[in-house]
Amino acid sequence: MQVHIFRGPGRVFGFTTQSSGANLPARHAPWVAFKTVELRSGERTPGVDTDDCLRDLETYGVHVTDAHVRITEEAIR
Repeated sequence: MQVHIFRGPGRVFGFTTQSSGANLPARHAPWVAFKTVELRSGERTPGVDTDDCLRDLETYGVHVTDAHVRITEEAIR
């Protein structure tokens, strides 16, 4: 799956399949495009737990981390 990664303030990163990043939570804006990667279940990707990311994308449409720690549910509340 092609995933677009955006950087928020501090060490916050948002992952989404939307190239615009429009669905990332406003509370961590501004979001700046960082890079685009291809994620595959079961494959290691530096800096992200691939399987957690893919599950969040399926469930919430976004995956959010702070210093590599998953904060998706907190970020979208």
